[in-house]
Amino acid sequence: MTHEIWPALEVESWQDTRDTLHLWTQIVGKVRMALAPPVNHWWGVTLYVDATGLTTSLMPYRDGGLEIRFDFVEHALIATTTRGDTHRVDLRPMSVADFHREFDAMLGALDVRVTYLPVPVELETAIPFADDTVHASYDAEAAHRFWRSLVSADRVFSRFRAEFDGKSSPSHFFWGAFDLAVTRFSGRPAPTHPGGIPNCPDWVMHEAYRAELSSAGYWPGGASEGVFYSYAYPQPEGFAEAAVTPAAAHWDAALGEFVLPYADVRRAEDPDALLLEFLRSTAAVAADLADWPRA
Repeated sequence: MTHEIWPALEVESWQDTRDTLHLWTQIVGKVRMALAPPVNHWWGVTLYVDATGLTTSLMPYRDGGLEIRFDFVEHALIATTTRGDTHRVDLRPMSVADFHREFDAMLGALDVRVTYLPVPVELETAIPFADDTVHASYDAEAAHRFWRSLVSADRVFSRFRAEFDGKSSPSHFFWGAFDLAVTRFSGRPAPTHPGGIPNCPDWVMHEAYRAELSSAGYWPGGASEGVFYSYAYPQPEGFAEAAVTPAAAHWDAALGEFVLPYADVRRAEDPDALLLEFLRSTAAVAADLADWPRA
């Protein structure tokens, strides 16, 4: 397995694995959504980067708790209860339907009873998990590389978050869109989001975007090796035309976001510094154009 800090990961080389893994994370994420207390802007449903992959963190269950982890070192999905019980599903090439069946069997073995909507969200085509035999890829090396890229992005996102005194999200992984994100808030309300996200009720977006924000993230798509992105909601006048740095960053009209290709970051002499420059620059433009309170 590679131990590169910023590994190369051509989207074309692992897209089938990425799309399968996206759906697997949705299944696990829906359990977190069912068990964890609701938090503003859906922060209570996210996954987090950890020392071997992605974790739900500890979720309350009855008089104890449950944690579920994607381990991209040992390539296993591991569920552990506070009673000390542990079960695992080996991550390997298998369909979403098979993963769903083995996952539910694992929860049953742990005596965890939870109800969740067994259909994916935020995707144009939403095949029920139990019926999805289309997505069935798992390239262990690619999954490991993606996790390493998340570790590096999370490191920089966490530093960026620490620079802001106002309300800010943690660096967390949204399984709906399959991206790592960190978001700053101005402290002011925002107009109702128009919604329109595929297979996602509009009220979900209403809650996510009910406050004025500047958000940045990392998505393994949008360019040859994925992109870092930054946007503002509501988008202030002149935002798309604003000058941002570094030079490799540009406005993507189709996405409605500033983007910085992952490949440019990993090839930089100081990747952390280049990414941090992008995060700072785009957030500053959003705050300046919208005249955010500076106190």
